[in-house]
Amino acid sequence: VMSDNAIAEKSFEFAVKIYSLSKKIKDQHKEYDLSRQLLRAGTSIGADVAEGVKGQSKADFISKMAIALKEANETFFWLRLMHRVGLIDTHEYNSYGKDVNELISILHAIGRTANPVR
Repeated sequence: VMSDNAIAEKSFEFAVKIYSLSKKIKDQHKEYDLSRQLLRAGTSIGADVAEGVKGQSKADFISKMAIALKEANETFFWLRLMHRVGLIDTHEYNSYGKDVNELISILHAIGRTANPVR
């Protein structure tokens, strides 16, 4: 499992990329609703991770990582939808999809490690 700082940095960098993609979708396609959904979900991952890393308790950390995982799954949903309806091309879909699936895997591993099933 990556260190907490590594996931915080990776999710922050993803948020920066998502911002750019969302802006491009708004500017090029005049698609405001889906771009806003993508922006909200994609940037929430990093915000939740940052809160969790600075959390006041282990329970707080676990809760924030679980929320970040939900946001990452939602982000992947929006990417799939945007690809299917032609708002992003296959290259963008594969690139962003790879990034978000990496975050999903890491967050899933953090959840398993931090909160092992008894």
